[in-house]
Amino acid sequence: MSNTARRPRGPMGGHGKGMPGEKAKDFKGAMKRLVKYMERYKFRLMLMILFAVGGTVFNIVGPKILGKATTELFNGLVSKINGGSGINFDKIVQILLGCLCLYLVSALLSFIQGFIMTGISNDVTYNLRKDISEKINRIPMKYFESRTHGEILSRITNDVDTLQMGINQSVTQLITSCTTLVGVLVMMLSINVWMTLAALLILPVSMAIISKVMKHSQKYFQAQQKYLGEVNGQVEEIYSGHNVVKAFNKEESVINEFEKTNEKLYSSAWRSQFFSGMMMPIMQFVGNLGYVMVALLGGFMVIKNRIEVGDVQAFFQYIRNFTQPIQQIAQVTNMLQSSAAASERVFEFLDVPEEEQIVENPADVSHIDGNVEICHTSFGYDPNKIIIHDFSASVKAGQKVAIVGPTGAGKTTMIKLLMRFYDVNSGEILIDGHNIKDFNRSELRELFGMVLQDTWLFHGTIMENIRYGRLDATDEEVIAAAKAAHAHHFIMSQPGGYQMVLNEETNNISQGQKQLLTIARAILADNRILILDEATSSVDTRTEERIQKAMDNLMKGRTSFVIAHRLSTIRDADLILVMKDGDIIEQGTHESLLAADGFYANLYNSQFERAEAM
Repeated sequence: MSNTARRPRGPMGGHGKGMPGEKAKDFKGAMKRLVKYMERYKFRLMLMILFAVGGTVFNIVGPKILGKATTELFNGLVSKINGGSGINFDKIVQILLGCLCLYLVSALLSFIQGFIMTGISNDVTYNLRKDISEKINRIPMKYFESRTHGEILSRITNDVDTLQMGINQSVTQLITSCTTLVGVLVMMLSINVWMTLAALLILPVSMAIISKVMKHSQKYFQAQQKYLGEVNGQVEEIYSGHNVVKAFNKEESVINEFEKTNEKLYSSAWRSQFFSGMMMPIMQFVGNLGYVMVALLGGFMVIKNRIEVGDVQAFFQYIRNFTQPIQQIAQVTNMLQSSAAASERVFEFLDVPEEEQIVENPADVSHIDGNVEICHTSFGYDPNKIIIHDFSASVKAGQKVAIVGPTGAGKTTMIKLLMRFYDVNSGEILIDGHNIKDFNRSELRELFGMVLQDTWLFHGTIMENIRYGRLDATDEEVIAAAKAAHAHHFIMSQPGGYQMVLNEETNNISQGQKQLLTIARAILADNRILILDEATSSVDTRTEERIQKAMDNLMKGRTSFVIAHRLSTIRDADLILVMKDGDIIEQGTHESLLAADGFYANLYNSQFERAEAM
């Protein structure tokens, strides 16, 4: 999200349904983890399996009963030819009605099974998304800084959707296919052993074909998932910085880069789908060979009066029902691979080491004055590359502390350490004598109010965006905060006033006005410690002066840390910390630092000279 919360979508605007996934690194482990996650639904799963097996069994018995009707019809015709009583239609109708009842019961059981399985799959994906959403808030910042937004969003969209489709379709299909395979085999054996053996000859041929095709297709499935992730990341990055792309006339190079990746995705997807699509026609051809063999053998046995005509007719139906689950299992295998890979990626995200959220015997935050002590802290995003070497500072409650220095000096990093977005490598940071590690992380951050250089507004009304600072605030308190931030006038000039909805299309609010809304949010939050990171960098000088007065009123009685490049805005600070290369090289008031004629004085005078020149 940026200025207004951007709602990224799945790759190419979709969720990846129907797209085969990569092969799981540990198929058994991934499926075992998924089954364990689904243990909470074990009663419903057992019920679903019971109904699935029941519906399949009732369906399997049907052909043999229909075979009896065929036999009765055949015997009646033979009897009629030989001068007998002819066809017994009453008996045939009785057989057909019994078969119809079986099929109705089978359909009912299958419907109930599908209803239960749909509920389970939806519940699993709902809880997975809920777990991922909660997990995001517990993962260290360094995890997100080492990955693209598209990659993380893919876990919530593509992978969870793939998992839902796999659970809803492949699990049920696997159960019914296996039940059908076993049940049909039993029924075929009950009709004739030799015909069954002839039909079974197609199995090794089918398995060999499936194995061969899967072996060739798997590498293309892996490549497809890889390039799908790259396309997803490129789309998210390109459209999040679309204005920059246009400003630098990089449309052509961006399109060329996208087309290269998209071409690789197309190639791998085409090949994986081609190999996957080969299975069905080949299996159908092999199945037809089985029909021919059984037809020859069945006809011979009818002539020899070893079996009845109706049994041959039922056997043909069973052959079809026997090859069909084999084909379905072949299709489900790819889906299970995709589901296993998706679940592996989801659980890999859920297993990311978390920040410590709650500590034993946490420090009390109800009576915090705001004294801050930074004692010999050192830190580096990479432990081998320390960027803050030995930072020490003592800030009394209610003081306004300004942190200044050139870009890359470590100013914003110190704020991140103060709020425990990162932990120091050595040293400690104390608030009212308590190490910040002794606070529950959420309670620690409730002590701070922040206004950052990069504004963050979500899709909602202006009133809702300001109230985000304190959700129980009344409308009157929100309006008062907006007035204190000098935002009330421009809000009332907007269509709808405080009820105007901010979204991606909101282009009649400037960057400076958006900053005013975030300042109003901080005023409403009324925290003990304030952090202002270039809070007025996006507003004009006149507006900055008005905001500065409002912020001065807000900061009275509160400890405030102000990061500023415009040194004229922090002349009244109680303490100015001058940072360079991760260390404090000077500290004092504005007057004392100017009198020292050191690094701060040079910074201030150079800004003053530039202002005079303008």
